[in-house]
Parts: sequence; C-alpha cells; structure tokens
Amino acid sequence: MCMDAGTAELIPTEKEREWKGPFYFIQGADPQFGLMKAWATGDCDNGGDEWEQEIRLAEQAVQAINKLNPKPKFFVLCGDLVHAMPGRPWRKEQTEDLQRVLRTVDSDIPLVLVSGNHDVGNVPTPETIAEFQRTWGDDYFSFWVGGVLFLVLNSQFLYDASRCPALKQEHDHWLDQQLRTAGQRACRHAVVFQHIPLFLQSIGEDDDYFNLTKSVRKEMADKFVEAGIKAVFSGHYHRNAGGTYRNLDMVVSSAIGCQLGTDTHGLRVVVVTAEKIIHRYYSLDELSEKGIEDDLMDLLKEN
Repeated sequence: MCMDAGTAELIPTEKEREWKGPFYFIQGADPQFGLMKAWATGDCDNGGDEWEQEIRLAEQAVQAINKLNPKPKFFVLCGDLVHAMPGRPWRKEQTEDLQRVLRTVDSDIPLVLVSGNHDVGNVPTPETIAEFQRTWGDDYFSFWVGGVLFLVLNSQFLYDASRCPALKQEHDHWLDQQLRTAGQRACRHAVVFQHIPLFLQSIGEDDDYFNLTKSVRKEMADKFVEAGIKAVFSGHYHRNAGGTYRNLDMVVSSAIGCQLGTDTHGLRVVVVTAEKIIHRYYSLDELSEKGIEDDLMDLLKEN
C-alpha cells in the first residue's frame, strides 16, 4: 500500500499505482463504543459507561473479515471509532478496548482509519486533531491500491473548522492537489472516504445533522465529479442510505455498532473492477456464516 498523508512522508510503492485486475475491500463505520448504552438511556452527551455489546460486535466483524478468502486488500473504518468526545469520561477506556479488538485484524489486511465527529469533536481544535493523530494516525491522507487512488478526508473541516482555520486550509490545499492527480486520470478509479456524507439521498435535500450543508456539499460534489471521483463512502447516519449526483455514487453505510434505524449491524463489501465499483452491505451474521456471495466473487475473476 502506498500512502501520502498531510503529515506523513510518501512511501514509494510504485507497483500499487498500476492496475493489476479486480480486487475488493471491506468498509465499516461507527463501531462507536459506548453509544448503545447512551442511546438506550437517552443521554447521548453524558451516557455511554458500558460498551460490552459494541466489543462483541467489533470482535464479530473482525472475525468475519479474517475468515474471508481471498483476503480483502484493506479494511476501512469510516469514523466514530468511540462514542466519548474529546475530554469526556470513558474516552481512554473505550479507545483502549477498540485498539485491543483491532489488533486482532489479520496482519495481511491493512487497516485504514477515518476520523469522525466523535473522534475529533463536532468543532475540532488543533488539540483534538493532535490527539487523534497520536492515538490513531493521520486525520487525512491518500493511498494507492492496484491502480486506484483512495482519499481519506477529515469531514469535520467541512462541517465546522471555526476553531482550527489554519488546519482546514492545509487540508483543503492537500485535497486540491490530490484531486488534480485524480483529474489527470493517472488512476483507474478515484474513491473518497469521509465520515459525514455529502448527502443522504439527493444533492438538494435539506440540511440535517447527518449531512453537510447545501453550499458545502454542492461545492465538494462538483469538485469530486470534475476530478473523476467515482464514489464517496461514509458512515455517521447509522443507517444505510445514499444516492447519485452527476455519476458520483454517494454510499452511506450503517454501523457496526448502534443502529438508529431498521438495518442490521454490518459491513460493506466493495468490489473494484476495471470499469466500475460494486458494493453490497452484509449483516455481520451473513458475512460470518456465508461469506461473500458468488456473483461478487465472480467479478474478481474478470480481467
């Protein structure tokens, strides 16, 4: 895997910039240790002092991924790793428990972590960003796998960067550089990962806690389309949703952890072929017991 981060040095792995054929990866979102108890008690700001259910669900997710054959190229978690906001009780304990679970991911499956609002705060500061970087790694970066360019964004900069304007400026400058690379069509596909969706169903929907504001989403979506981005994968909504805008696929995946709708705890399998990106959401039970369905596996055999 070849990575280029806003704060990390480029690791030259030129072979990953070359298309070698179809592959797949696993997307998850919102393990959010502590939310199930907080949601059940109706105290999302101060609750969350138990997270045994989330530990079991995260363990089930990792076990299901480790059993897959062939192995996915990587496993990406699209934010809200834990529920406790920066500076809140239980954050250290929730973090340590999630780190323990994630250490059991097969060493041959790289782990990609995306920052969410609960990871850096609804209104991030230089201090909360620095804490995330110390704990989990860079809050934005790019990497190449098999000729495909993947961009990991910090969507809190798009939500409210009023307390860290300089960091947002650096992020935006980096993103413009990455989109120029994508726009030169030097990659087979280009894909974005971020926590907050651009939109839940359509580009013109009303502003909501779970999407970006109309002005920001339209600006970002147009930038992505012009650069040839094929898909944006996100979480945050704790339900499956999504739509398209000018051939840009906005994919909103439900949570490994707490469900706020009727979906099941699950993961998304994403198959990348020469021409398209195909994805399907699986419950943890389905993926654990049956694995990936044959029609998706057949796509991996195409040249």
